[in-house]
Amino acid sequence: MKYNKNAILGGLMALSVAATPLSAAVSQNEANRLGQDLTPFGSVKAGNASGTIPAWDGGLTEPPVGYEGSGQHHINPFPDDEVLFTINGANADQFSEHLTDGLNALLKAYPTTFEIPVYQSRRTHALPTWVEKNIRKNATNAEVVGQGEGLDGAFGGYPFPILHGNDEQKAWQVIWNHLTRWRGVYLTRRSSEVAVQQNGDYTLVTSQQEAFFNFYNPEGNEKDLDNVIFYYLSFTQSPPRLAGGAILVHETLNQIINPRNGWGYNAGQRRVRRAPNLGYDSPVAAADNLRTADDTDIFNGALDRYNWTYEGMREVYIPYNNYEITSNKLSYDDVLGLAHLNPDYMRWELHRVHVVTATLKGGERHIYGKRRFYVDADSWNVALVDQYDGRGELWRITHGILKNYYELPGVWTGLEVFHDLQARRYHVLGLDNEEPNTRIFTDEVPNKRYFSPASLRRRSVR
Repeated sequence: MKYNKNAILGGLMALSVAATPLSAAVSQNEANRLGQDLTPFGSVKAGNASGTIPAWDGGLTEPPVGYEGSGQHHINPFPDDEVLFTINGANADQFSEHLTDGLNALLKAYPTTFEIPVYQSRRTHALPTWVEKNIRKNATNAEVVGQGEGLDGAFGGYPFPILHGNDEQKAWQVIWNHLTRWRGVYLTRRSSEVAVQQNGDYTLVTSQQEAFFNFYNPEGNEKDLDNVIFYYLSFTQSPPRLAGGAILVHETLNQIINPRNGWGYNAGQRRVRRAPNLGYDSPVAAADNLRTADDTDIFNGALDRYNWTYEGMREVYIPYNNYEITSNKLSYDDVLGLAHLNPDYMRWELHRVHVVTATLKGGERHIYGKRRFYVDADSWNVALVDQYDGRGELWRITHGILKNYYELPGVWTGLEVFHDLQARRYHVLGLDNEEPNTRIFTDEVPNKRYFSPASLRRRSVR
């Protein structure tokens, strides 16, 4: 992999660690299982024994009739599906096998309002053919380096479709699959986030965002990554007290050599400054401190402050194929309940998940002492997170509200929801129900100078 000269010099001490992979990649014979008994992205193709999880049959690759293309709010491809049953505070014990601690806690905290409407499971995840081909190559080449902080030998697809090594290595591989998962090539969107107070009040924080997923550059390769997974720009448009501010992020692939690069633009000062604290547990002001920097995207950033353990597979109810809650037929008031999203518009399904636990290392600092991740085995999206404080008490519960973006195709979050059990408040990221468009995906490959700090200032003062 090619890194810039300054990054290499700056990371010289770490290179001796990063240069040596921690486990061998899988053999070609193992990789040949992809597309056979395993899906092209590494999950078990067969359904479960009880039939409650179906076999994967190719996923959802075609939009429903009436869909006119990227940017249009999604049409529900399953309008005739009905609720099979609803889990609530009164009957939760009957479904404990498939509930996380976080879900049980929400059912107890809001026994009369928080519900889990369960639908038939539909394994809709799918990928473009060129991404599937890259995954096959990655399976026999990709390696985690350092203490989980770096990645080598991967490009344009999940690095580790087949987990291997010890439990720590498997845990790193699961998280790296999430960090590098397929989300298209180039994305633009306008969306809002809200912190909902105990009385139901909220104020929209609206921003315009752009992201170029360099790891999936169709014109690129691993050697040309320059250690960047993606470039991200966000311009805050409202409310007035925050309007005009902007952030720029270069998310790095090997954070031993070069940690995440971040810059912020202050509209009042008209200056671009480095943002060295744009990571870990730095609070996010727009979220009213209900979300940390590394909560964003359900989880992001370096792995180095935690000890990681892979705990195997479970069958768990997770938010999946959620087209109604993200529909432009609903207003924000329809979507946002007093203490959680309106369950009338939610869809939960039973899916296989990888369970990974991260425990804070001695001597390291983070507001979360432990985090348990539930990662969709098909799409490698983290779907649920249970987060514990330093005393070991369950504190915050994160939900990734998943759906298939059939224009890509691929499963990704439509919304991110962060519940705080202690404050009895919650935060939602990604609202665009009342916007004229939803996310717009293209295969555009921009000049990388477009995502430079100098460009950030020029564009912010327009």
